[in-house]
Amino acid sequence: MRPGAAALALTLVVGGSTGLVWAVRTSVVTPVRIDSASMAPTLEPGDVVLVSRWAPDVDDLAHGDLVVFADPREGRRTIKRVVGLPGESVVVLDGVLHVDGAPVEEPWVDPATVDGYYSRTFEVPGQHVFVLGDNRGNSVDSRDYGAVDAEDLRGTVLLGP
Repeated sequence: MRPGAAALALTLVVGGSTGLVWAVRTSVVTPVRIDSASMAPTLEPGDVVLVSRWAPDVDDLAHGDLVVFADPREGRRTIKRVVGLPGESVVVLDGVLHVDGAPVEEPWVDPATVDGYYSRTFEVPGQHVFVLGDNRGNSVDSRDYGAVDAEDLRGTVLLGP
């Protein structure tokens, strides 16, 4: 291969790779830096996660999914865990999450941060999800602002640390 052809090939490869990364980042996923401890220990401040750019359909979400949405109080991007789906009853009793009356095992929650904590019972309306931070003692979430409307969902966490 001639020296000029090798440089041209390298330029095409680098340019094509850069273009592909730009296309994926602007249309498929975006990196998001975690700026609070509300999802610790799952996501720590400074961690970077990849978030889909498509708003999820509530019917496609499952318990445990991490969603990105506009905080109802401030409008800023927030990441929390889905713990309640439309039609479900959600309550925290003595630090343990219960959905439709059954306790939920949550290995990502440190019981020491929620010991003795109680919440009122929430009924999740249609086209809404109930979200909680994994760091229950240091999280502003659906216990404070209620269920999140599907219209406020911005994406789901696809890949984390």
